[in-house]
Amino acid sequence: MGTYQVRGGQGVNQILAAIRDGYRSLDTATNYDNEGAVGEAIRRSGLPRSAFFVTSKLPGKYHQYDDATISIQESLYRMGLDYFDLFLIHWPLPKRDHYVEAWRAMIDAQKRGLIRSIGVSNFEPEHLDRIIKETGVTPAVNQIEVHPYWVQERMRKADLERGIVTEAWSPLGRGSAALQEPMIKQLAEKYQKNVGQIILRWHTQRGIVPIPKAQHLQHQRANIDIFDFSLTKDEIEAINALSKPDGRVDGQDPNVYEEFE
Repeated sequence: MGTYQVRGGQGVNQILAAIRDGYRSLDTATNYDNEGAVGEAIRRSGLPRSAFFVTSKLPGKYHQYDDATISIQESLYRMGLDYFDLFLIHWPLPKRDHYVEAWRAMIDAQKRGLIRSIGVSNFEPEHLDRIIKETGVTPAVNQIEVHPYWVQERMRKADLERGIVTEAWSPLGRGSAALQEPMIKQLAEKYQKNVGQIILRWHTQRGIVPIPKAQHLQHQRANIDIFDFSLTKDEIEAINALSKPDGRVDGQDPNVYEEFE
């Protein structure tokens, strides 16, 4: 479950509802300003810490080694946790050029037991190759923008070649017109599913882990009810064909994007 814009007491209740419906993987970030709410929902759930897979992310302003080290610790304190299952560099910010330093800090935090797995988000192949070459450590995950209008086949293959799992943020396109695509609606009717379920199944069959956000209980339940059908190869290719050259939700090119500035 993605938690972007899920905050405060209302956010705690939304996350708790998701946990009760079977969600165990929770994705947050320092820049979402909701690590406290996610941690509180985990505590209120009554489930053991080991039941959850918790992901958070390092913001760009803390890419320098000492800053990154402290930021990881502060994120854990905010959440009330002893460790992260997965921690990611949120954006590479290559114009600032401190992402290798940030990666070294995360490697060391993993050695100290603060993080189980380390990865990146929004990294291009050249960014991946540089941190692998300079540290010898390959990210476990690359979380990138993927949805029917931004299919990212190039990056999916690049991650696969390097043994990296691809996760998808905004997997439904953040309310984009993709949810109104006639072809996807036809597939929903064929399989007796909703459009979001068709898109999420498309992700999983491509070997991508989608991170959908849903604040309403009905949508939360629908988003995990996607494993009782399979799209054909032709149907997957038809959705792939919807990709657009300018399909990014907010035009965030990792090569030039300056994170939340």
